[in-house]
Order: sequence, then structure tokens, then C-alpha cells
Amino acid sequence: MGLEQDLQVRSGNRCELCTSTDSLSVLEVSPSDGSIDQSIYICSACKEQVEDKDKMDENHWHCLNESMWSEENAVKVVVYRMLSRLKNQELLDMLYLEDDIKAWAEMGLSAENKEPTRDANGTILQAGDSVSVIKDLVVKGAGFTAKQGTTVKNIHLVLGNCEQIEGRVNGTKIVLLSCYLKKL
Repeated sequence: MGLEQDLQVRSGNRCELCTSTDSLSVLEVSPSDGSIDQSIYICSACKEQVEDKDKMDENHWHCLNESMWSEENAVKVVVYRMLSRLKNQELLDMLYLEDDIKAWAEMGLSAENKEPTRDANGTILQAGDSVSVIKDLVVKGAGFTAKQGTTVKNIHLVLGNCEQIEGRVNGTKIVLLSCYLKKL
């Protein structure tokens, strides 16, 4: 039997994410060697959104509540990636992945075209840059205010969130929104 026939049998001829029976095809979960263990059987609606992050219909992805419990690692990898895109931390916290499977899932996320982190002026920020705070910011939980003009040196970018950076202010490591910063 070929790959598609094997996937049809494994999936019961249904999309392994939303259980649709319409327009099914094989999706190799990158990086992939083309084996059944690294492929899923998927409908055209799911496939279009998996492959193009600009075509996300959040209502369609309620199906992830069920498919996250699949025994197939390739399905769990796609579920992890979609929940990450949707920023659904509640379901991500419930999804258990072995270390090697989680590394595979995160590899695909880092390979996606990520938006660069930009300051208030639209300048691209990189790890190690120095920035200045452009307005007084109350630092929740730390009991102080980062005053306008405060310099934050050697910033770190927050993985998976292009709107935040990490840096030290008053000796405390905090997360700052990049829209309140200006690159020096």
C-alpha cells in the first residue's frame, strides 16, 4: 500500500484534525522524511490554514480540543503548532508531548516566517540591542515604575512574541512591550 492508502486506513478516511470527509489529502509535517509517522491525512480547509498563517479562521480550530488527544505524533505536532499560532495557552498547557516530539513541533514554528520585533518607530530590534523607554511604565509585581528615558541594555527577544522583549530595569529582569521602546 502507498502512503495515502495507509493514512486513509489509519484515519478512517477522515481529516485527522477536524474529522471532515471532504477533499482529503496527505500533509507531510515538516521537517519530514515522507513516512507515515511524519504525515497526516487532512481536509482542504485545515490544510489551507496550516500552510498559510494569514488565513486563520479561529472558529474552525475548536476541533483541536479533540484532536490534541490523538495517539499519532504527527497529529500532535500540528495541533501544537496551531495552538501556538492561536495563542491558546490553556490547551497548550494540557497537551503533553515527549521532549523529542516537542522539539519537532517547535522546529516547525521557528521555521515559519516570524515577524521581527520592532520598536515604537518601526525599527527592527535584535537581541543585545539597547533601548530607551518612551513613557513611564508601571512594572506590575515589582513595585516600581520604569521612567521615561530609562535605558535598557542587552535586551533579549521573547520567543514566539514579536511584541515583547526582556531586559533589566533597576536590577530586575522584566518583560516590556516593544511599542513603548526606542532603539538607541
